[in-house]
Amino acid sequence: MYSRRICGLCDTARERILAVRAEIPFEYEEVFVDHDLVLEREYGLRVPVILVDGEERFEVEVSAEELRAVVRGA
Repeated sequence: MYSRRICGLCDTARERILAVRAEIPFEYEEVFVDHDLVLEREYGLRVPVILVDGEERFEVEVSAEELRAVVRGA
């Protein structure tokens, strides 16, 4: 997940992702775009951006139900 250190949407997305991860184990990595010019340009206004297997699957909001389906299908 690409996020910012201070971001309410990112906090919500993180909570949903970790809740799904508690049910269905998968690797999780969070990358903060703050102070990285390349990442700021790519993701800055769109965070949180959630990738699954390297593919952007969610932007701004993540649905727990949809994430479960995506993870199970991955």
